[in-house]
Amino acid sequence: MMRRRAFITLLGGAAAWPLSVLAQQKERVRRIGVLMNYASDDAEGQARLAAFHQGLQQLGWTVGRNVQIDYRWGAGDADRIRKLAAELVALAPDVILSAGSPSVAALQHETGIVPVVFVTVVDPVSSGFVDSLARPGGNITGFAVYEYSIAGKWLELLKEIAPGTTRAAVIRDAALTAGGGQLGVIQAVAPSVGAEVTPVNVRDAGEIERAITAFARSPNGGMIVTGSTLAGFIAI
Repeated sequence: MMRRRAFITLLGGAAAWPLSVLAQQKERVRRIGVLMNYASDDAEGQARLAAFHQGLQQLGWTVGRNVQIDYRWGAGDADRIRKLAAELVALAPDVILSAGSPSVAALQHETGIVPVVFVTVVDPVSSGFVDSLARPGGNITGFAVYEYSIAGKWLELLKEIAPGTTRAAVIRDAALTAGGGQLGVIQAVAPSVGAEVTPVNVRDAGEIERAITAFARSPNGGMIVTGSTLAGFIAI
């Protein structure tokens, strides 16, 4: 009787072991698409991805075991970004991580089904990516770079640094609707600090230089650079 019981126990254990291994092998592998505005060798882009990988690991996601990640690097090229967005959507990922407004806009054009989570977007409402901050709606959601009210602080800080400032140029990327919320807050604060706000829409680095040169011809001027890839070139 003991031999029979031992044999049944051994047989049961041997049968269960392959089933356990099989269950592990059949664990569903999720697919994540990543569309970055950066070039593939950009240090900041790599640092952001490293933090992303760390976060995934902390949540139990391991590349090669239960998650696969497809990367695409736009390198700031609008045409390239649109092409890469189409490629990622065609892979039918479970979700796409998108960095920057150009990438989100391209993905929005390609799909209304695949979930898209964005980062480093300036003004998702004015850009038309979400219906509102409280209720994004659709398949797109994420993290805005700035809370809108901080734009008013920029103008107040400008006046604090240079009290004689009576004119403020607000540099904006004309190709993007992003920044509408920021500009609105700046314009609302302007009367209280005695400053006249002039929106300056630019499309390339040359236009930025010409706009600043023209604005600087009159005295008592200051400048606010809103958050966008193109406008940010001024800080370099």
